[in-house]
Amino acid sequence: MAGTSRHDREMEINAKRRLTACSDPVERLRLQCLARGSSGIKGLSRTFRIMDDDKSRSLDLKEFLKGLNDYGVLLEKEEAKDLFEKFDHDKSGTIDFDEFLVTLRPQMSKSRKEVVMQAFRKLDKTGDGVITIEDLRGVYNAKCHPKYQNGEWSEDQVFRTFLDNFDSPYDKDGKVTQEEFMNYYAGVSASIDTDVYFIVMMRHAWKL
Repeated sequence: MAGTSRHDREMEINAKRRLTACSDPVERLRLQCLARGSSGIKGLSRTFRIMDDDKSRSLDLKEFLKGLNDYGVLLEKEEAKDLFEKFDHDKSGTIDFDEFLVTLRPQMSKSRKEVVMQAFRKLDKTGDGVITIEDLRGVYNAKCHPKYQNGEWSEDQVFRTFLDNFDSPYDKDGKVTQEEFMNYYAGVSASIDTDVYFIVMMRHAWKL
């Protein structure tokens, strides 16, 4: 369901090329994440989650700088401070995880968002705005998974692993919200140039 490795390679090359001419700190951070493929932003959020010791889902400047450093993001300290201030909207000295990820997420056109939401609604059988293992029964065929076929995993383990792809890396709870699903596909979307191709891929992947 993710972007293909070819899309990822193209996106990595494109992001690295654009980085050389980019001066906006938010865009520079976004491009450094995209230079790691469609899950680059998710990887950065996972690094931050590990640092969020008190589970407050927020970070102070020290944690933010350490997180960027641990993830190998190359930003000057002053540039990173400017970036932090941009995300610290209420000037509280901390930034909110979710807000940070939404701002960092590459923009998607209206037509792309619509097809992502169609896929979400198809999976969310109960219509409660959250995808769970129960929702997947009858929509996603676990029996085709090689680890189910060789007896290594149960059907529920296949479902759970599938949900973990979309789940927030800092809070894997086996439930996928609309926001998490959109975050995931924003990364995939960044690797695909045309709306038409993205929509065809989504329709094919989810049989919409």
